[in-house]
Amino acid sequence: MSKSKGSLLSLVGLISVLSAPVFAESPNLPAFGADLSQTSVSGLSSGAFMTAQLNTAYSASFIGAGVIAGGPFYCSGTYGSVGNMQSAMSTCMNPLSKGVGPDAAISFKSAQKFASEGKIDDVGNLKKQKVYLYSGSSDSTVKTIVVDQVKAYYNLAGVPDANIKYEHGNAGHSIITKNVNDVPCSTTKPPFINNCDFVQSQDLLRHIYGELNAPTPSDKLSGKIVAFNQKEFIKSSRSSMSDDAYAYVPKACETESCRVHIAFHGCLQGAAQIGDKYYTTTGYNEIADTNKIIVLYPQAQVSKTIPANPQGCWDFWGYSSEDPNNLDFYTKNAPQMSAIMAMVKRLGDAR
Repeated sequence: MSKSKGSLLSLVGLISVLSAPVFAESPNLPAFGADLSQTSVSGLSSGAFMTAQLNTAYSASFIGAGVIAGGPFYCSGTYGSVGNMQSAMSTCMNPLSKGVGPDAAISFKSAQKFASEGKIDDVGNLKKQKVYLYSGSSDSTVKTIVVDQVKAYYNLAGVPDANIKYEHGNAGHSIITKNVNDVPCSTTKPPFINNCDFVQSQDLLRHIYGELNAPTPSDKLSGKIVAFNQKEFIKSSRSSMSDDAYAYVPKACETESCRVHIAFHGCLQGAAQIGDKYYTTTGYNEIADTNKIIVLYPQAQVSKTIPANPQGCWDFWGYSSEDPNNLDFYTKNAPQMSAIMAMVKRLGDAR
């Protein structure tokens, strides 16, 4: 090759590198000096299982939880003779009968054991919780007998019935809104956001926090969606969490100390699958806006290799555990839960 031709190829290569698109990372999550003594959590489907899991593992950090179409803590470990993944997909979702479904007594006994081993917080903290539950009669993905065991679990933990709001309706597998263009109420199909003529996120926040101010109309929100670098908080290659996540920050929270609510999407509901629908159209932001609540929207993502998470679900059976013989997805050290609680801590840090 001649010297001039080699120089030309080098120049072409340099131009190609310089002209390649550069994708800037999202900024780090800011600190807002939030009041973390008023933190709560909710979610749908795998996000509901993650809600029950996080709320038990870090029970000292929460005042309430909303479980929409999900099961109790450590559901996939109910029957030790059945693999966790198989149990998650059958026992914890669509069991043939109550006898092979989740068992609140086993779940609570497991929680007590894990707490005694220092793997999770003291289960005595659960007594203080306000709990919202929902099951739809048209939901064939997670049956009502599964959600029933969540109520039984919290009762065993000492939560009085007065602190538990368990609603039933005819919804399919979904989080519920009253947006006219959302999926019809009894249907189960993407994006699993259904119009049943009420705003479920707002109902559950009212139950957890008590009387709240009326929500702001969606076109008059004072605050903003903050996209941030979720990778900063991820310490494991098996987390199946996205590079970016989101938070809604009311205008008042830029200068005042606000409460924090974590909202978990379900399977196939991450931003890569449905765009901004979960974190902008499910009603959380509107009621958060007038009640000084920062809403954190962590993001799980599809992973078709390692770990195996082809539908972008939150981990309630163990795919994020490094050692398949020593699963830790339910502990405070679990990759997803520890990352999320680090995000919460950042929100509480001084500005």
